[in-house]
Amino acid sequence: MGAIACGSRATPLDLVALSSSTDHSCGIRRNGGIVCWGDNEDGGLGNGSRQPSSTARPIAGALRFRIVAAGGSNSCGVAIDSSAYCWGEGAMGQVGYGVMADTATPVRLSGGFAIAAISMSSMHGCAVTTSGVGYCWGDNTTGQLGNGSNAMTGVPVRIAGGLSLASVHTGFGYSCGLTRQGAAYCWGSNYAGKLGTGRAADSPLPVPVAGGLTFLAISTGAGHACGVTPDDLVYCWGSGAYGALGNGGTTDSPTPAVIAGGVKFKSVSAGFGQTCAVTGGGVAYCWGKNDTGQLGDSTTTQRALPAPVKGGLQFASVSAGSGFTCGLTSSGAAYCWGYNQGGQLGDGTTAQHDVPMRVTGQ
Repeated sequence: MGAIACGSRATPLDLVALSSSTDHSCGIRRNGGIVCWGDNEDGGLGNGSRQPSSTARPIAGALRFRIVAAGGSNSCGVAIDSSAYCWGEGAMGQVGYGVMADTATPVRLSGGFAIAAISMSSMHGCAVTTSGVGYCWGDNTTGQLGNGSNAMTGVPVRIAGGLSLASVHTGFGYSCGLTRQGAAYCWGSNYAGKLGTGRAADSPLPVPVAGGLTFLAISTGAGHACGVTPDDLVYCWGSGAYGALGNGGTTDSPTPAVIAGGVKFKSVSAGFGQTCAVTGGGVAYCWGKNDTGQLGDSTTTQRALPAPVKGGLQFASVSAGSGFTCGLTSSGAAYCWGYNQGGQLGDGTTAQHDVPMRVTGQ
């Protein structure tokens, strides 16, 4: 691993969007430029190097974006003209430009699609076109591309089933999609029940999440997924390890179960053993795994129930990564907390913190 870049010109950021992954995060500035920070072994920061950075640095090129999605060691963005670009680890075809190789700078997603939503995991990606058609690419060992096969591909293939999708979300070995009517479907690995179907079998085709719930938004983590309903309730399903489902226990749930505590939320993010959500008033809560302080409650105590993030910040959104979490305040400032060996917190250091630290950049 190379030296961490601190930089004397680091200043607070002003962002409109934020996404965290296994080992790095990316955000969109108000002018549409993307900045990334954290580990960079496979080029996931998109700045042309393989050096980690503990402060936010611009990706290569002059493109302007409206959507960003950080995956494992890769990322994608949707430009103002709805074209998609990806960068980072690509050995499984997960960068989606037809070559099974890493790229440290953005390359255009194959197919020339007009993209409305995009999501990246460590080994595959998925996107939805402006007409509601879903496509996935990359590893397909467990059917996570949703096209009925297990064949890996370096270019997007259409998700089967004819669903009209509003968004798509990638997790570890599986994916989920949300239709324009708010129905959730998942496909791929069903380890610990993370497809939410109530059954044990994997599925290479989209299958409906049990319960008939309508969701405004969903989020997929490594072993569990969550969704927010129109009445601001959060339901989670899949692995209950570390208390990630927020229902007071650590038992897996193959169907959606409402989190405990009675708090209502506007958004949710499922990560790698932890979950975080934001209330309508901008208060962030986290629960689940907390061995590196990723819950932001000034402890390293595992929580099976939602606990407020310390610091009194008003958040617009949160994004749960692997061992760390980041949040975007209503004023456009980014804060991160938890694991920081590769500079994931973006505060100019590699010191671990169990409370939010402000991200700075260039």
